[in-house]
Amino acid sequence: MASYGPEDLEGISLGPGEVVSEALERKLGLFSVVIISLSAMIGSGLFLLPSLAMLEMGGGESPAGGVWLAYLAASLVVLPGAISKSELSTAMPSSGGSYLYVERAFGPLVGTISGLGLWANFMLKSAFALIGFKAYLWVFEEILAPSWEEGWLSENVNLIALILLAIIVVINILGVKSIKRVQIPIVMFSTTYLFAICIWALMTSDLNWDAATSREAIGGGWSSVATTTAFVFVSYAGVTKIAAVGGEVKNPERNLPYGILLSLLISCALYVTVTLVMALTVDPAGYMSYDGSKAREDPVYVFADAVGGKTVANIAAFLAVLTMASMSLAGILASSRFPFAMSKDRLMPEFLEGIHEKYNTPHWAIIATGLSIAAALTLLDVKDVAKLASGFKIMIFMVINGCVIVLRTSSSSHGWYRPEWKTPWPLYPGIQLFGIFGGAGLLFLMGSKAVIGATASIVLGSIIYLGYGRSHSEPRITPWDSAVKKILDPRGAETRRRYAAFYESDLEGKGSLDLGEFVSAVLLLGYIDKGGANIPDDSIVVSRTKSSQRDQTVRDIFRSGDENEDGLIDIEEFLKMADEIEPQR
Repeated sequence: MASYGPEDLEGISLGPGEVVSEALERKLGLFSVVIISLSAMIGSGLFLLPSLAMLEMGGGESPAGGVWLAYLAASLVVLPGAISKSELSTAMPSSGGSYLYVERAFGPLVGTISGLGLWANFMLKSAFALIGFKAYLWVFEEILAPSWEEGWLSENVNLIALILLAIIVVINILGVKSIKRVQIPIVMFSTTYLFAICIWALMTSDLNWDAATSREAIGGGWSSVATTTAFVFVSYAGVTKIAAVGGEVKNPERNLPYGILLSLLISCALYVTVTLVMALTVDPAGYMSYDGSKAREDPVYVFADAVGGKTVANIAAFLAVLTMASMSLAGILASSRFPFAMSKDRLMPEFLEGIHEKYNTPHWAIIATGLSIAAALTLLDVKDVAKLASGFKIMIFMVINGCVIVLRTSSSSHGWYRPEWKTPWPLYPGIQLFGIFGGAGLLFLMGSKAVIGATASIVLGSIIYLGYGRSHSEPRITPWDSAVKKILDPRGAETRRRYAAFYESDLEGKGSLDLGEFVSAVLLLGYIDKGGANIPDDSIVVSRTKSSQRDQTVRDIFRSGDENEDGLIDIEEFLKMADEIEPQR
């Protein structure tokens, strides 16, 4: 048997916060979960992306109207990630979202990489929303200021977007949290208005079904569908965002998974319906610029104008500007929290953890995110922003699917992973593997820019961790370590974990455990239920047995193992007792 001492396990723990906190009031029901998820998802995917996707579907030369099929396919690739995050959110309902899921499962290195990927995804999504904001501003030049010099607004649209960005950064620093509440009614009203236009179009317009359903509608064939699917993936980026506030959801074992899956279903239906009707009503060529060289960035205006005239189109443009501005505001709020959280975990420089003395907001993280968005707006083309945002989101969903497999595989060694809702047994692990390999295929099909973006995140994250995070963060035995060790050396993995639990519970470093420390060590190992101290007589963990079998207590086990009756358990006695009480595998 391998022998470990405190010096061998210095700084190693079994993982922070193994017991989930229930401090927050749970008041969000299923309806609220769905609405919050939809409000985080629907915006630029409807108001900006359809025309760009039509050009992508046509191979970049001429538009094709079968983009509804790409939105449908993208939802199927998102589904495994939604199912996986539904499971993770019920195991860690107050964890704060994807970054902590990944960091908990894989450790600080992969956590750093995923944190950067999540930050980049939300940052680019905010930039994408501001591009949509710019695209609809021209409508207001003749409405609000007909006396302006012709073309003034178009010439200065980038400056206006940067000014809006600066205002949004200031609002985030001031911490005007009530602004977030405005986003939900804005997004819901905007999408309802757009859906109403679709219904009116179906009732009153001449519909060209060939434009959306013929062979020509999918451009270069199924390869075009696949590349466009990857391109529109960013539209579903917010589907699992509700998991970040899982600690405030009532009955999380039911409302979190059902809310996530329902919001995915509703958003998919909305995306497919709107893009289908857009192609049926207006020839795809109508969504291109006047010279046909590129896609227009205001497709909803073109669609609404064709269906209801200029007034209807102007209202749609106004709602688009309002929606994009509110989404950018919420996007900076969300994205800035990733460098802030990583800094608190000592994976990034500690100045990003700084809180404003007056406004109690992470101002440096917000400022850094705002500057990055400004760079994206200035330097990147709209199509590049969409591809990079989609690429980062695909990468994160792949890792989220991997989290479930790793945590399930190592759950016997990390007893804290007990999700209240699990991926249905016929689907696990097939649905997660489909999400991983399907995501990898989409990344490849997106081309070099998406792959370069994902690779840059991996390289930069590794550099940050190796150069800073490794020397500042606390090492620990992760589920990934356990899963790998379990395959290569299963007994050695468990022995090392027992040593770590012993020395972590030995608070005074005396080389032995009293009764309270012994209970702590066994809790860390997951051999007993966190809600009680009973250990069953048949060596099966408490939570898996009937009450009639729970006839032996931790105190009895402790006393029987304390051979010299000094009230302390040394390492050899602890290992012997662990063999007796270890849950059957």
